[in-house]
Amino acid sequence: MLEELLSRMWPEVNRNQCHIEPVNGLTGESWRIRAPGNDCLARGNTPQKRVLGVEKQREYRILRQLLPSKLAPRPRGRWAQWLLVDWLAGEKLSPTAWCDEVANGGLARRLRQLHHRPLYGYPLNLRARYAVYWQASDPDRRCPAWLRLQQQFMRKKMPAPLHIAPLHMDLHPGNVVRSVDGELWLIDWEYAADGDIALELAALVKGNGLNVFEQQALLCAYCAGAAGYCAPLLQRRVAAWGPWVDYLMMMWYEARWGQTRQQQFVTASTPLRLRLGLPF
Repeated sequence: MLEELLSRMWPEVNRNQCHIEPVNGLTGESWRIRAPGNDCLARGNTPQKRVLGVEKQREYRILRQLLPSKLAPRPRGRWAQWLLVDWLAGEKLSPTAWCDEVANGGLARRLRQLHHRPLYGYPLNLRARYAVYWQASDPDRRCPAWLRLQQQFMRKKMPAPLHIAPLHMDLHPGNVVRSVDGELWLIDWEYAADGDIALELAALVKGNGLNVFEQQALLCAYCAGAAGYCAPLLQRRVAAWGPWVDYLMMMWYEARWGQTRQQQFVTASTPLRLRLGLPF
């Protein structure tokens, strides 16, 4: 299928001139493709990834909308389950560089730019995600306490949104690239959707285990360039989304365990289960 994608996208290029190498990630493999005049990333989709909420047609349309923003790689085309985007020249942030960008406001600045963009037109439905992830989880790991928690999150009122905006929803050091000119670019937009900015910030805080000082630096930097927001208000809204984010992350790991039986997902799920009061 990848060869057919190349034939459709670059019919003029001799296949012997193409260099293809895998790029690994938690949801499966992507491929870097280098050919004369081209350096791209081919991101595939699978039934497993679709269960997780990944849809390449949606991602392609979102990336096209983001073209003027210079926040995301340029989409080159889409065919069948494949999405082709420009390969960004630069380096993914190291843990040290990530901490620096959180502290100096670089990451907050790029997030503000994203959150001021027009909506994608794809609202995030957390309850739908919870429901699908539940079905994808391992029945042997379910228990009455987990069922009660699932029902609780499916019924209770969500936090009031502070501002609905386009979100990335998967920010971590591996998804931020510093280009050769020093700018930060966001990659891997598989989970992008419209939602509350406080939810995005809560996902960033929780997903990366930011401590109190890092969280304060992030939120203060975000508010410094966002008229109408103050750090204490944003902190309260982010805290309100905390349990929802914990449950979303736990459910994602449980769904991945159900799909793959890879121990890393049980290991990642365990502290979240404990935090939510579930047995592990």
